Amino acid sequence: MLSRSILAGRLSRVAARHAVPRASFSQLRSLAQADISDPNMNGNYQNPPRLKRALRNPHADWWDKQERRNFGEPVHEDNDILGVFSPEQYTHATPGKAFLHLGCFVAAFLGLCSTVSLFYPDKPSVPRTFPGGLEKELGGPNAVRARKPGEDTW
Repeated sequence: MLSRSILAGRLSRVAARHAVPRASFSQLRSLAQADISDPNMNGNYQNPPRLKRALRNPHADWWDKQERRNFGEPVHEDNDILGVFSPEQYTHATPGKAFLHLGCFVAAFLGLCSTVSLFYPDKPSVPRTFPGGLEKELGGPNAVRARKPGEDTW
């Protein structure tokens, strides 16, 4: 069936018949829309205070224990962000404490590197020497030769 429509040149008409137009929606809110505090913006719906459900008391007597919500309680318009399963807010460290920990780590790492560089030996073993400095093997009198026995400098 497909090969017949290709041979007949009707493929473009068949494809156009089955193509479905799709609507494009944007999920992004502009900064100006997020800052507007018009009480009638959401159809006069009572908007509760912005509080993450994960920060509510988990041992309280909630009607919906999973979402920590009571029956008939209004839902915030940003419920997808404020729900229990939304990404957690990191409240265990303030920015100042985090920078202090980062600075302590950097200081400890650089201190360890400098201590190792002070006490690390230059050469882990005795340099290898060759009889005659391998002058002939490396290409003659003008070639860079290897170390002869008795030479201690690099």
